[in-house]
Amino acid sequence: MKLEARDISVRFGGLVAVDRVSLTLAGGEILGLIGPNGAGKTTMVNVLSGFQPPHGGSVTIDGAPARRLSPRGFARAGVVRTFQAVRLFRGLSVGENVEVACVSAGLGRAAARARAGELLDGLGLGDKARLQPGALSYGDERRVGLARALALAPRYLLLDEPAAGLNVGEAEQLRGLIADIAGRFACGILVIEHNMSLVMRLCGRVQVLATGRTLASGPPADVMADKLVRQAYLGASAP
Repeated sequence: MKLEARDISVRFGGLVAVDRVSLTLAGGEILGLIGPNGAGKTTMVNVLSGFQPPHGGSVTIDGAPARRLSPRGFARAGVVRTFQAVRLFRGLSVGENVEVACVSAGLGRAAARARAGELLDGLGLGDKARLQPGALSYGDERRVGLARALALAPRYLLLDEPAAGLNVGEAEQLRGLIADIAGRFACGILVIEHNMSLVMRLCGRVQVLATGRTLASGPPADVMADKLVRQAYLGASAP
C-alpha cells in the first residue's frame, strides 16, 4: 500500500511550479523531499494533501484515485499534513488542542480526552497537558502540532519543515521522535526539510527537486554525492 503521485504538473499562470514529478511513499518509510527554494516542494505536498489540484497527472491513495477529494477527504483517506507555522488554539490548553483534533477524527468527548492524553504521553508532553500554548517552548509547540496530526490516525504523514527554528538539540530530539512515529504508528512519513544533517540521518530515501523537476532520488548518501545535486542544491562546483 502506498501514496503515489504520477507525472504531476502544476502551473501558476505562465510559471510551471511542478513539471511531471512522480513520487511514492510506502507505509513505514521516511522520505526526504529536498531542493532549493522555489523548487516546487511545498506545491508538491499541497497536491499530495488536496490543497492544490494538479493540472496534469494523478494521485492515488492505496490504489484509489484521489483527484476529487478535498483536503478533508485526503485526511479521511489517511493523508495528513502539518504546516511550517504551528497554529495552536491559544484559548485552549495543550490537552484541549489535541482533544479537538481527536473529536474531529470522530471520537466522542471521553474517548477523545483519553486519546489526547495517550498521544501527549507518547510525545513526552503528558506533564504539559494543562498548560496554555503560550507557556510552551517552540520545540514543544511543534510536538503538539505532531500530536494533533497523529490524532487523525494517518497512514501517510507529510511534514513541512518540522525542524524550522529548532536548535541542534531540539532537532536531534525531533529526529528520534519522527523515526519512532514511523515505526510505532506504521505510517509513511514525507519530510520537507533544509536541515541536511537531519535528512541524512533520518530518511531512508531522498528525492531532490530543482526548478519543478526531479533531479535525483535514492539513498541519502548517493543523492548528496550526485554532481547535479551538489550544483543545484548545495551550490557546489562539481569536479
